[in-house]
Amino acid sequence: MTTNKFEQSLANGAHNQLQNLIGYWRGKTKTWFEKDVLADESDAEATITSLLDGRFISIDYQSSLEGKPFVGKMILGFDIPYQKFTSSWIDSFHMGTQIMLSSGDALANGFSVTGSYGNPEYGEKLWGWRTEIQFISDKEFSITAYNISPEGEDAKATETFYKRVS
Repeated sequence: MTTNKFEQSLANGAHNQLQNLIGYWRGKTKTWFEKDVLADESDAEATITSLLDGRFISIDYQSSLEGKPFVGKMILGFDIPYQKFTSSWIDSFHMGTQIMLSSGDALANGFSVTGSYGNPEYGEKLWGWRTEIQFISDKEFSITAYNISPEGEDAKATETFYKRVS
């Protein structure tokens, strides 16, 4: 019996890696506004579900920053024709009313996606935002995000280490 590329990916490829994240997770989020100056550390929770028969996952998370709660959603997938991980991201703190679309490549133990954001009120230059997801074990993963200045310098912005609850 032959299988298509999606079925193969779901069985033992990128889609399988994403599906392995399904569940409920708790962790700690660290936030930096200036390079190497930790601004906040807060509890975080994430519920990860499967979408469209395993084609995507949805990460629904909540945390706080300086005592103020925020929520977010990231939809992640793997684009088989282009061999790229892809994401869309919204949240109630960083993104305002924008949706960030990102794409990128596999890493040794995960993947990295990069998008851009900006606001014409603050000038026409766009900033980059790179999100790296690392699969540490079947019970732990991390999400680390980096701000990338218009000049190309990057600095860690957020980092969350999640542990599986269920």
